[in-house]
Amino acid sequence: MTPLRKRMIEDMQLRGFSARTQECYAAAVGQLAKHYHRSPDQLTEEDLRQYFLYLANQKKVARATATIALCGIKFFYEQTLQQPWTTLRFVRPQREKKLPVVLSREEVRRILVEVRIPVYRACLTTIYACGLRLLEGAQLEVPDVDGARMMLHIHGKGKKDRYVPLPESTLRMLRAYWRTHRSPLWLFPTPTRRGLEHSLAHNGGPVTDTSLQGAFRKALQRTGMAKRAHVHTLRHSYATHLLEVGVNLRIIQENLGHSSARTTQIYTHLTREARAALTDPLNQLMQDL
Repeated sequence: MTPLRKRMIEDMQLRGFSARTQECYAAAVGQLAKHYHRSPDQLTEEDLRQYFLYLANQKKVARATATIALCGIKFFYEQTLQQPWTTLRFVRPQREKKLPVVLSREEVRRILVEVRIPVYRACLTTIYACGLRLLEGAQLEVPDVDGARMMLHIHGKGKKDRYVPLPESTLRMLRAYWRTHRSPLWLFPTPTRRGLEHSLAHNGGPVTDTSLQGAFRKALQRTGMAKRAHVHTLRHSYATHLLEVGVNLRIIQENLGHSSARTTQIYTHLTREARAALTDPLNQLMQDL
């Protein structure tokens, strides 16, 4: 590790950034240095300007990728190097107004049935049943399950903990799955080629996000569905399905861990009721065509 990278990581640690954020920000600066084949402290403000133009016009990266690159590079130059360059203040990825993909309840079940490896099926089922983000589900620990209160303790994004309701069927599934490995810490320990026992003996850690994404992608392919779904789609589907059965939007917001109700309101456009409000009159209007 170079002294600059070490210094940046220490600066992020002092500000209480999560390990995931530290990794993403450091990687963003690493990509910048790799692009120019020079140490980032030797780059000019014009170099940064050209780099962000390259990301936007040539690589055409997604808004989320561009935002992480900007945040990581901005932190490095403004905090670690103490260089408040103007370019870093006006570079802003364009906002996107996209509605998330949502699966029907039947489609969710079809996908989960096709997940072949038990640890991935159990984890993905929990992610849907409790409306979790990918890493929130992957990194669940055994003490997070409160069976007496039927609640799940979630260590959320931005160090914002919350409790979410745990369905009875999900609790039974988690207990049955835990009895197959009896890990004292991880609810979903990572499997290895040498077996789960080897992973537990050497504290192999929880399942990884990439392995869960791969398991979901393969299961989706087996169903033959054409929807562009991914693991986070399970969380979108959870929120939409709760709205469809009449759960209050404020409660859904708390379960999802959203700071703003505006973030949760997007799901009101995705329910069956919202579709029917237009579809039924539209069918009547177009029936003679």
